[in-house]
Amino acid sequence: MAITHDVPPQLDDLVPTAHRVREAIESVIEGKGDVIRLTLTVMLAEGHLLIEDVPGVGKTMLAKALARSIDCPVRRVQFTPDLLPSDITGVSAYNQQTMEFEFKPGPVFASIVVGDEINRASPKTQSALLECMEEHQVTVDGVTYPLDTPFMVIATQNPIEMEGTYPLPEAQRDRFTARIAMGYPEPSAELEMLDVHGGTSPLDKLQPVATTAEITALIAAVRAVYVSQAIKRYAIDLVTATRRSPELRLGASPRSTLHLIRTARAHAAMLGRDYVIPDDLQDLAVPVLAHRLLPSVEAQGQRRLPEHVMADIVRQVPVPEAQAR
Repeated sequence: MAITHDVPPQLDDLVPTAHRVREAIESVIEGKGDVIRLTLTVMLAEGHLLIEDVPGVGKTMLAKALARSIDCPVRRVQFTPDLLPSDITGVSAYNQQTMEFEFKPGPVFASIVVGDEINRASPKTQSALLECMEEHQVTVDGVTYPLDTPFMVIATQNPIEMEGTYPLPEAQRDRFTARIAMGYPEPSAELEMLDVHGGTSPLDKLQPVATTAEITALIAAVRAVYVSQAIKRYAIDLVTATRRSPELRLGASPRSTLHLIRTARAHAAMLGRDYVIPDDLQDLAVPVLAHRLLPSVEAQGQRRLPEHVMADIVRQVPVPEAQAR
């Protein structure tokens, strides 16, 4: 017997709203439709994004374009070696007039937090993001302050330059829902960039095309997208395969399974579906899982990146048969 469920009315608004935001970002970032689509998917899945690539390919520009496309509070943090945890979370300052300590919120109290070159800060400062990314709250001096919804951290880092940087701890990488690489633009897109960006920055003309209330409603709609038991088992099979692979010394965590399902829901919703299919998991397995994996010594010797191993796992794990919803 087919499973029936109610379709949230907000889901009908998701595709056109996501299309407006994507078009706004594409007016700034040329020829990166897949990257922009994944960025929106992570946002609607209540996740966080790590943009990892060489300098000058538009990592920070992408984060800024998304932030300006939505009418919501946005803060940018430039990570440096001397940055302190309190510079991110906030600090309790003594008010001489009231004779009491007052909490001064840090930049993390925003809907979108852009962390530029996150690997330039010390591990102690990086760890200041752990609680807010996972629990959507900040604890300072024993007092817990909740963060608003939506809340998204978009961090950038340069994987090539090692001098003066600190590798992200595994606990930090595991809290990022997905990792993407911008890649170099096509020659035609780069030529258009020279024409468009030559005089003024297109960010100056970018206007918000969605409100915080709209994004919050769409996030709630994504949570209601249907996931069958077969699809859930398929997600677990993919994650379990990473833990058993001889090419990996560290497999994906249970948190990654949850992130894979959440992003699959958002991916399906952006395609106009209110249910998840195996293709959604296959499209997202590499960007959602690969950055959490550590290759074995043998795999490193053969220059096998976690992305390659994850792609092979996706091809090898049996796909569940289609079932009635």
